[in-house]
Amino acid sequence: MKIIKMKKRDEFGTQFGALLALIGSAVGLGNLWKFPYMAGKNGGAAFILLYILFMFLLCLPLMLSEFTIGRRSQANAVGAFKKLAPKSKWYFTGVLGTLTAFLILCFYSVVGGWSIKYLLTSLSFGFTENINAKEQFDAFTSSSFAPVGMNLIFLGTIIGILWTGVKNGIERYSKILMPVLFLMVLILAAYAVTLPNATIGIEFLLKPDLNSITPQVVLEALGQGLFSLSLGMGIAITYSSYIGKNENLPKLAIITIVMDLIFALLAGVAILPAVFAFGFQPNEGPGLLFVILPEVFARMPFGSIFAIVFFIVLLIAALTSAVSLLEVVVAYLSEQRKLSRKKALILSGFALGLLSTLCSLSLGVLSEFKIFNLNIFDSLDALTSTFFMPLGAFFISLFVGWKMKKEEVYDELSNSGRVKIKAFNLFIFLVRYFVPTAILIIFFNKLGAFSSFF
Repeated sequence: MKIIKMKKRDEFGTQFGALLALIGSAVGLGNLWKFPYMAGKNGGAAFILLYILFMFLLCLPLMLSEFTIGRRSQANAVGAFKKLAPKSKWYFTGVLGTLTAFLILCFYSVVGGWSIKYLLTSLSFGFTENINAKEQFDAFTSSSFAPVGMNLIFLGTIIGILWTGVKNGIERYSKILMPVLFLMVLILAAYAVTLPNATIGIEFLLKPDLNSITPQVVLEALGQGLFSLSLGMGIAITYSSYIGKNENLPKLAIITIVMDLIFALLAGVAILPAVFAFGFQPNEGPGLLFVILPEVFARMPFGSIFAIVFFIVLLIAALTSAVSLLEVVVAYLSEQRKLSRKKALILSGFALGLLSTLCSLSLGVLSEFKIFNLNIFDSLDALTSTFFMPLGAFFISLFVGWKMKKEEVYDELSNSGRVKIKAFNLFIFLVRYFVPTAILIIFFNKLGAFSSFF
């Protein structure tokens, strides 16, 4: 009788490597791009207090839920639900997460391409005092060749990182990129606080005005927590499936969230004091990164040097998050569709290259083509953030809170009783009641905003 040897599933080699990969998946453009302008338009310190609160009340139990599903099943986002709830429709939650990761990467890689372009501009000392940053940004993003080329270079880079697998690819590059990322953003923050009038920005970030808290600010803080940690799209399920059974999941989740918070706050300190120092407003919105900051760099002492550092930071943050998004898709194709890892990367890379090119061109020559009255880029952003991410997170919380047995959840989180979990009942309460309720509130709030496009 012929004995068939099962190929051992790839996994992270060390706890430190797993932790850096998890932090890398969480720390990305949500921290460096979205957090500063969200804090800027929502009152600064008051928003940050709410954001920190919801990171632990909403995001921590949700992240632990994804960790439970992933490591318990040792499978991709779709296979995890098939294994834990066979002969049921729960696997559609994994399908939704995988689709969300794929669609987000279609436009995320375009922004990653922008970060490459701006790094090259900074290396050539292209941010001068007579710069018209908005005109330059609009001209670049609306052109056909350059942004598409940068986008494809970005996609090629993340495919290259994933080519050698989990341990030799994701883990190895996380060990290099994440310490460099943290050191550089620390340098940027340290320099920003020395600028003239930087104290205005520091007070804005650290001195809360409780009168600025409105229901909308509360909802924005809830939504930013969900967005920042990339929850509800199968990343945490996929990555935790590569974590060994002896690792302390609650500890990994808490450290990941704390490091994500630290990075977001450092990004705020690095960006907002500089914005205040040169007379710009902190509520400039998404254009803060590519329109306002180049003008800030053009005016500040040693601005050319710090522009280079900043756009290196931006590129690394974009890469680490994009790697985690692509891994969700690759894990699904290789495990559920039985493709080799390299074939899965080639297939997904080809599809992403095609759709991300359409996203990029939708800001220029294809701008007249509309979906929900939005161009392709904005429609994919709105669709994933309004519908797919909240729904994915909602069903994950229901699955762990109500479908899985409490004993199963405790067994996984406690490593079969070897790790004490004192707040387990609080976790169950949050994941059963608070988390799904909060997500539904976010969902209907976003739905109302989305309906304005029609």
